[in-house]
Amino acid sequence: MAFSADELRVLRRALANALHPAPLPDDDVQDCLRLAGSVDEVAGEAGRLRAFLLADLARYRDALPGSATGYLELLQDALASGYDPRPEDLAALRLQRCRPVAAALLERCQVLAERSVRARLAGRAVPATAPAPRSRLLALPGGRAAAAEPERPKTPPAPPRPVPTPERPAPKPSEVFPPRRPAPPAPPAQQRAAG
Repeated sequence: MAFSADELRVLRRALANALHPAPLPDDDVQDCLRLAGSVDEVAGEAGRLRAFLLADLARYRDALPGSATGYLELLQDALASGYDPRPEDLAALRLQRCRPVAAALLERCQVLAERSVRARLAGRAVPATAPAPRSRLLALPGGRAAAAEPERPKTPPAPPRPVPTPERPAPKPSEVFPPRRPAPPAPPAQQRAAG
């Protein structure tokens, strides 16, 4: 995650306030809340991206052996992001171990799976496959003065003004609906001579 210069400035002020609490101006509080919202958005996007990666990995695993190259690349990306290999991954890698990349991944996945099982047996927490949701930032200590004014009811925002358009006369009905053309005359009915 990368922060802009403005976001770093806000983060620095928030950390300084955490170390030396003092009332913050409302502008600083709003900046902190915006930064917290941005961090929440990035964390949510990272979770969605991780879920997409894992779903893609499962699709490639189901399409083996034809998708071996793509599956091995996706598995490497997933492992780099903290993915715990599943038994299906180990079975798929065993089938593909004739490939050098698959053999190396199989060794790595076996070590990770063994570590995960030992951690579960010891009762320790295992890294989750999806990031835990971060709690919302509701208040900053010392963020507002103790004798704050009572909350004023929010006024609804004014409706947006219509965008001025150049004056254009309304079209005439004859421009919108062209006149009907008369139907061609019907051929005269032939009379039969009685004979």
